[in-house]
Amino acid sequence: MSVDWNGVADVVAAVCMLLGAFLAFAAGIGIVRFPDLLARMHAATKPQVLGLILMLIAAGLRVHVWSVVGMLVLVVVFQLLTAPVAAHMVGRAGFRTRKVPHEDLVVDDLTADQEEALAEEDAADAAEEDAEAAARRDLPPSSDGSG
Repeated sequence: MSVDWNGVADVVAAVCMLLGAFLAFAAGIGIVRFPDLLARMHAATKPQVLGLILMLIAAGLRVHVWSVVGMLVLVVVFQLLTAPVAAHMVGRAGFRTRKVPHEDLVVDDLTADQEEALAEEDAADAAEEDAEAAARRDLPPSSDGSG
């Protein structure tokens, strides 16, 4: 009894395609229906990335060309590298613009870091203004007679 591997690959590809489509659809519904930024960001990254990976696996099983499969693997790798970074940046921007309700946070490490960074920035600005004022006091009068 021989196994038809092309038939098995077609069935597995169909299952992966359906699961991937369902996850992408669930991500879209989550983005529309979830109440706040953090929940929407979760829906935009987790099921979307897994759905895309399942669809690319299905495409790789259907296409029997190694160069195409290699390209699909690169897409998966870049998606796995960029989606968490993008979600982190969106979450941090939302936190800075006060779109994240602080009462929903269990641990809030970012507020202390943000206040410290703002204090350092203010100190650096004040030091720069002091240096400019001191430089203006020490300048010799200009030779054109204007000052």
